[in-house]
Amino acid sequence: MRLLAACFFTLAVGLHAETYVVLPFGNAALDKNLDWIGESIADDVSEILGGEGFVTPGREDRVAVYHRLSLRPYARLSKASVIKIGEELDAEHVIYGEFDVKPSTEANAKSRGTLQITVRILDLRHLKQGPEFREAGALEDLAALQNHAGWQTLRFFLPNGPREEEFRQRHPPARVDALENYVRGLLAANPDEKHRFFSQSSRLDPSYTPPLLQLARLDWKKKDYKSAAELFQKIPERDSHHREAIFYLGLCRYYGGDFAGAQKAFQIVAQSVPLNEVFNNLGAAASRRNQPEALDAFRKALEGDGSDPAYLFNVGYSLWKQGKFEQAGEKFRAVLDHDPSDSVAGMLLARCNSQSGPRSGDTRTEGLERVKTNYEESQYWQLKAVLQPTRPE
Repeated sequence: MRLLAACFFTLAVGLHAETYVVLPFGNAALDKNLDWIGESIADDVSEILGGEGFVTPGREDRVAVYHRLSLRPYARLSKASVIKIGEELDAEHVIYGEFDVKPSTEANAKSRGTLQITVRILDLRHLKQGPEFREAGALEDLAALQNHAGWQTLRFFLPNGPREEEFRQRHPPARVDALENYVRGLLAANPDEKHRFFSQSSRLDPSYTPPLLQLARLDWKKKDYKSAAELFQKIPERDSHHREAIFYLGLCRYYGGDFAGAQKAFQIVAQSVPLNEVFNNLGAAASRRNQPEALDAFRKALEGDGSDPAYLFNVGYSLWKQGKFEQAGEKFRAVLDHDPSDSVAGMLLARCNSQSGPRSGDTRTEGLERVKTNYEESQYWQLKAVLQPTRPE
């Protein structure tokens, strides 16, 4: 695991942060077109736990394990299968269960049917079955039902966590058709289908923010930074992905040439989660503005991961611009140890050896800062869980 700061290393050795995996809920209904409900419940409960700082594996990891074990995602699992999946994901706790939908039998019924959700918790470390929660209501109330199931799960692991009223304010229910389109977007195979489902979800319920984040990510991947920035800005503070959205907003601004705006965005994120990539990009934005604090930010990133070539390069580049050729040269040599073909590092090392600093109008040595596009907040929470194994009440 990539460490956030070198001083954490000795503290973390030998300790292990607990991992909580939420499996897609099994479909007990006859209609397999309702499989998306099992994914929706799992996604919501996982987001609720992740938003409170619990370490939860991403959906991609879970999908890979199901494929490796040849398990159908929405089948009702035996306890043996649950244990095997949990072991594959190195989890200490597995949250799983099933749902059932009873269609309405009345000709003019207002509801599409009755939904029942059953949540189970398995403690893998002690092979102990935990409590079982049940939720039941109209299918149209899926968001409220799965939110409450998530709250009950959270309260089991965090008894003195948010009260129910506070929790509801932070997790307002969405329309069931908006939820369905969102989840079908998650399950879609290609970007065009994903975009169509996420857009429809957002149109159906403009206050529902998860599809906005997914649309922003799609625009980001297409390098449509202007559109992505507009969407990232709409992710509210209550959303567990708010800091991620601000991080990518900073990158969108950076690539758009708004270095002051980028610097402000990265500063906001750095105040909450001191990630190496955040400090690095904060330094890059400050460096583009020729601000002296750039070097301090670059050094913080390098302290967290002293072997990363991008962090080494940026510290060297900042030192070189300040005329500290010997120190800069050491960093560029370290970069070349990683990649001897790095022509830019080689060029700057040669400039250090000849004691030749920046030259006005030399475009070859301007704007060479290297930014990070990965955002790994989960690693921060995992390390924090290692260092603080007992959660504050």
